[in-house]
Amino acid sequence: MSVLHTLLDEGAAHDRFYRNGYSNHLPMALTALHALGASDARLKAVARLHAGDLQPAPAPVAWLAGEPWPDHLGQASAYSAYRNLFRHWLLHERPEAVLPQVLPRLMAGCSASAFHALLRTAYGVMAQHLGELADGLACWAAHHQPLGALPEARSTVTDVELLLRQLPSLDSQAPSIARRIAQAAEHGIVHRVAARLQVGERTLPQLARLAAYAYAGSGNFTVLHLLTSAHAMRVLLPYLDDADAQREALRHYWHAYATTVVAAAIERQSEPVLQSWEALVDTAVASDDEHVIKLVHSCREEAKVYGGVAWQFAASRVLAAPADVG
Repeated sequence: MSVLHTLLDEGAAHDRFYRNGYSNHLPMALTALHALGASDARLKAVARLHAGDLQPAPAPVAWLAGEPWPDHLGQASAYSAYRNLFRHWLLHERPEAVLPQVLPRLMAGCSASAFHALLRTAYGVMAQHLGELADGLACWAAHHQPLGALPEARSTVTDVELLLRQLPSLDSQAPSIARRIAQAAEHGIVHRVAARLQVGERTLPQLARLAAYAYAGSGNFTVLHLLTSAHAMRVLLPYLDDADAQREALRHYWHAYATTVVAAAIERQSEPVLQSWEALVDTAVASDDEHVIKLVHSCREEAKVYGGVAWQFAASRVLAAPADVG
């Protein structure tokens, strides 16, 4: 068994939140560090450092036999029961069978916990660790955050950037990203603009690249979550059965993405000096900040698939202004 899998097994003793109430990023950070080439000793050091800030996992609760799995979506108190359900489900069926059954329903609340549930699910897939995948799905189900009915598609525009420029900025003092996203969803214009996009094969690459450039040019912490969530979407989309299911998932993600752009209130800054990938990876591996680690990992993975310098500029932000990603 790899050190990564051993640490993820041990991490099952932790709750999905830190003691300060923010989402547990440790499993994702460990998986990203492993992918970036960190040593086993480095993985163990990061696990020790963050374990003290985590709460114990809640006591197990059995899922009621025969109860449909979506019955408690959005109920935080159901997390432990969902955890039990998905862990048992994945013992009997492979992820290739489970994910096509649950992702279409979960995507309606893909901004759950500021996209962290989506991210953790994708990282469970990347780590090839069933327990971590189950915990990601449990987080997603228990903290499901629909943003209102999915707008009826008018399918008139394919240019994502054109539509994003029509969105307002939210002036909010809400302390959490999740709360600001919920407030942004109250603006009717978000839903009207979202309805105008004709979702297709170009949609996710556009969203990913725009998030990279927006983060590079702003260091906006909320935008960081758009960049990493676009990576997560690319990981999960192949597990949907067919083109129609993928298109519907992308419509939900686009809806959440547009709403989050409103919540982000992006302000432009000067772009960072472009750094080499070697320097960026070294910075991430040496960092104790989970967001820095995940950002560099996502940027490098997206660059491999899409090409271009957008991802390198976005990752370079961690060297230009580390405080922006804390």
